[in-house]
Amino acid sequence: MAISRQQLIKELEPGLNALFGLEYKQYADETKDIFTTESSDRAFEEEVMLSGFGEAGVKPEGQGVSFDTAQETYTARYTMETIALAFSITEEAIEDNLYDRLASRYTKALARSMASTKNTKGANILNNGFTGTGNPTYGDGQVLLIASHPTLSGNQSNILSTASDLNETSLEQCMIDIANTKDERGLKVAAKAKRLVIPTNLQFVAERLMKSVGRVGTADNDINALKHMGMIPEGYFVNHYLNDTDAFFLITDVPNGMKHFDRAPLKTSMEGDFDTGNVRYKARERYVFGASDWRGIFGTPGA
Repeated sequence: MAISRQQLIKELEPGLNALFGLEYKQYADETKDIFTTESSDRAFEEEVMLSGFGEAGVKPEGQGVSFDTAQETYTARYTMETIALAFSITEEAIEDNLYDRLASRYTKALARSMASTKNTKGANILNNGFTGTGNPTYGDGQVLLIASHPTLSGNQSNILSTASDLNETSLEQCMIDIANTKDERGLKVAAKAKRLVIPTNLQFVAERLMKSVGRVGTADNDINALKHMGMIPEGYFVNHYLNDTDAFFLITDVPNGMKHFDRAPLKTSMEGDFDTGNVRYKARERYVFGASDWRGIFGTPGA
């Protein structure tokens, strides 16, 4: 349905001083703190996990060398989504000089809606990352964050064994667990945390944990080991679209982890409709968020 003069009657009246409600500030693209962006020219993208080899064995003198096999273990598939929104203005509203005032305001509102949707979709990969009814599964058949990712060397975890709130102890345990990450055949991976992603409720806790010179909440004259060792070099990032107030996440330096494929960037267009005379405005883009290697993220839903 087009926006008509009846819906905008006050804008036709003399003495109007201000229009408000469409000029709110908006958050920047917070998906960049979680995902690595790649371009795509396909309807879907697939990424295949390879197993590699296990530990090398001792070769007895005079005997043949042992042979190992490598294989594909799972495939991560990304299917592009089309995100779009539009509005139209009646021909009569345009004739009555509402065009200039409306076009700029509502095209900004359109862009704001598209940006909010993108942030929400990106954050929902984390919001729905733990075990829960209807939560999506990924290439290995499991949700993103779970203690039982199947590998050729047994199940592995990318969550804390005991769900915990954000504090010095839980964050240090995350660093230990990430350092103990293994590949599909059980070989150690030199994984490290890069950045901490948190909801707004944890920003003050994170500031104290990450930037205090000494330990937080203790009278002991101990250094803040997390800060002095540079354990999270890129610091923390607040994501305003996370739903769980005590869940927190660590993005690691494992390649091909959290992925965002950009199929068609945001594009806006306008056209007139011959039958009605209405002017229509549309915004459209295609993308998808997801994960290939679960080792690219570590988290906990909080206590």
